[in-house]
Amino acid sequence: MSDNPARLRAMFCDHLSIMRGKYLPASKMRDDESRFARPTFSVHYDKDLLIEAPGTMCLEGLPDMALRWTGDEIRPGWEAGTHVVMGDLHAGDGSPVPMCPRGALKRAVAGWEKHGLTPKVGIELEAYAFVRNVDGQIVPYDTPGGVVYGTGNFTDPNRFTDAIWNKAQEIGLPLDLITAEYDSPQFEFTLTFDTAVEHVDTVVLFRQMAREIAWDHGVLLTFLPKPHLNKGGSGMHVNFSLTDRKEHNAIANGERGDPANLNDIARGCISGWMQHHKAMAGLIAPNALSYLRLQPASLSGFWCNWGGDNRNVTVRVSAEGGKKARLEHRMADAAANPYTVVATVLQAALLGYENKYPLPPAETGDGFTGNDAPHGTAASLTEALNDLEADSALSQAVGAGLVENHLYMKRAEVDKTASLEGEALRDWYIWYI
Repeated sequence: MSDNPARLRAMFCDHLSIMRGKYLPASKMRDDESRFARPTFSVHYDKDLLIEAPGTMCLEGLPDMALRWTGDEIRPGWEAGTHVVMGDLHAGDGSPVPMCPRGALKRAVAGWEKHGLTPKVGIELEAYAFVRNVDGQIVPYDTPGGVVYGTGNFTDPNRFTDAIWNKAQEIGLPLDLITAEYDSPQFEFTLTFDTAVEHVDTVVLFRQMAREIAWDHGVLLTFLPKPHLNKGGSGMHVNFSLTDRKEHNAIANGERGDPANLNDIARGCISGWMQHHKAMAGLIAPNALSYLRLQPASLSGFWCNWGGDNRNVTVRVSAEGGKKARLEHRMADAAANPYTVVATVLQAALLGYENKYPLPPAETGDGFTGNDAPHGTAASLTEALNDLEADSALSQAVGAGLVENHLYMKRAEVDKTASLEGEALRDWYIWYI
């Protein structure tokens, strides 16, 4: 890594969870900006003609929006001679672009800060590995000895995960673990807990870096929710806590996590997630493949339920207490926009805390059939989007402009993918996320 990088890669994570950006000269490594066409938020995976999506001003001259950053947000990158930065999107009049997911997360953080509480987040990502065979077809990466919690060359013969680990350590993207998941060739990457915006910046940069380094090793790494129809899905588990002004863990209530002994803040957060369960799916499981993953008995966050150390509930109260006390929300896709995911999780929790929603009973069964759950998620992306549109409280909290654009673009996605299934549907997405 160069101490005097020759260029800056300035990026943002868009409505489709695709990283957009530009390479810029080293002179931009200070408080600065770069301009992009606002109708980027009208573009779809198939690069079809621009869609007249809300907020994009497609019929008003296709104006610019400015990606702005500060010098202290710039960090080492994984390409030679290149630093990277994430920024916020602003309109020509200086106002925030309402569709900007990073802006939505900052608003969610500010909502909690009004109560003297700072959100802390740790995200677990799951991904599948593919390669191209001699005929150019996309096929699963061959891991002949792959097992759950597998490590070493039987799990990763090309050692692409070693290269990801080494580069992450070199450039300061803090990893807690890499391991193989239950279904080969699936891998899990867990990033170290941090304050919400800083952590999600790390996550989106890590996800892009991991895909690019894997491709350098001939591996196509995808975070799609269900790229294998006959194997498990890939999720984005959001581990969540809050610290107070004295840096104490505000959801802790003893030295061990106990669903029967929650404090008011933890109860409020869980009640918000239960109240807005169906609508949340429309934002954090926003893919035509999502509802193949979100099924009963799939450890995926399908049921509107919560409990203790149980991977079959959507909201899991960690057995760890004290400084390590946390709640885990398990519904989101690994392919969803991480800023939007965490903004949605924080805002639903805040609605529960502020409005003192009643907390339904904890799951007492095995969780496979949702014994104590009033309902699950929708059966399709279309239904989930309808649930989101009907939940005005959550939509307003996350951001009316973001949600309006999201509904429009995702309904277009439903139409575009209606005739696709199996590998054809997978391949419509796979090069992008």
